Amino acid sequence: MISTWLSAALSRKNIHYGWVMVGVTFLTALITAGTVGAPGVFIVPLQQEFGWTTAEISGALSIRFILFGLMAPFAAALLNRYGLRNVTLSALLIVVSALVVSLAMTQVWQLMLLWGVVIGIGTGMTALVLGATVAARWFVARRGLVVGILTASVATGQLLFLPLLAHLTERMGWRIALALICAMLGIAALAVALVMRDRPGDVGLRPFGDESTAPLPPPPPNTAPIMAAALGTLRDAAKTRVFWILFATFFICGASTNGLIQVHLIPMCLDFGIPQVQAAGLLAAMGVFDFVGTIGSGWLSDRYDNRYLLFWYYGLRGLSLLFLPFTDFSFYGLSLFAMFYGLDWIATVPPTVRLTAQRFGPERANLVFGWIFAGHQLGAATAAFGAGLSRTVWATYLPAFFAAGVLCIIAALIVLAITRAPKPAMA
Repeated sequence: MISTWLSAALSRKNIHYGWVMVGVTFLTALITAGTVGAPGVFIVPLQQEFGWTTAEISGALSIRFILFGLMAPFAAALLNRYGLRNVTLSALLIVVSALVVSLAMTQVWQLMLLWGVVIGIGTGMTALVLGATVAARWFVARRGLVVGILTASVATGQLLFLPLLAHLTERMGWRIALALICAMLGIAALAVALVMRDRPGDVGLRPFGDESTAPLPPPPPNTAPIMAAALGTLRDAAKTRVFWILFATFFICGASTNGLIQVHLIPMCLDFGIPQVQAAGLLAAMGVFDFVGTIGSGWLSDRYDNRYLLFWYYGLRGLSLLFLPFTDFSFYGLSLFAMFYGLDWIATVPPTVRLTAQRFGPERANLVFGWIFAGHQLGAATAAFGAGLSRTVWATYLPAFFAAGVLCIIAALIVLAITRAPKPAMA
């Protein structure tokens, strides 16, 4: 087995196999992020070729966001039941199949089915839950940093893919750009098949940072039905106030990031006379700053009160969104927004994951976080459709950006209602 040989080779160099897991998960999430972000580049070309309205295209993307989120808790149950490698490979195969078929689509219902339903389910089978599961299973130390690195892959996916996709779309059409995404997803699937494993024990190791000498316990049995595991976790978590606070703030997080900026920033820039390639470059610049900000957030979440980190993250994001319409979309104004907003884009994920693990325990953390992430994607779907409707009805995206900024300020305030976790009693 390649993984066993690689683990032995790395052990001789005192490198834990967990970092290989981080690498292959990062690659998978990076390419998936390019897939999720690509429709923002394709909105205008699809309008020009098929005559579809912004609201119709946004409706398909809203379906994708909803399913992407609602799949997350069931994805956690699937990962626990069938293993990381099997579920990830299945998800990549579903996404690639939908993209290949969509190369021949001509009707808006086909867009709804393929880019909305099928890709929503496929990408939702891993989502952020995969990274949270890898961090929880393979790491005892540096867990917050690992979550930050894997979350930052979303920003890196934009950094690498969106300018390239915009350039290919402008020069050769959206189908060529989509074919490139399919090829990259194939590369990710090969890497997953070769080196991804479910648990450290599969390669004869303990989790990184686990210095215990006691025998590793066997993996807990996962014979419960997928629906029962996911819905049972929701039933128990919904009885707590902290779950609803995290769910609400993550709803606002999705509404102010994926559903708004990722989908509508490029077409909004076109409204202000900014070329598509330059607008995609703006998203890429945000990706650079977000890569730094999210990894930094993971480092900070290992050291400081996660409630106060979320307060500052949501508050600063809200101010940046309220500031954007006053930039006049000049080069300097947009550059300042890209830096300020980019540092904060997905910085909320590491503190949210750590708060979830602290309050609900490591064994159920990925299932509970799956439901919280569902709130994130419901917010993204609401913003994706709402902003598209704003553009169709009022011929401007600005009301959606003002609303998202106000919601972020509200999130910054309600996150402080989470009580401090009780300290464990001294022996």
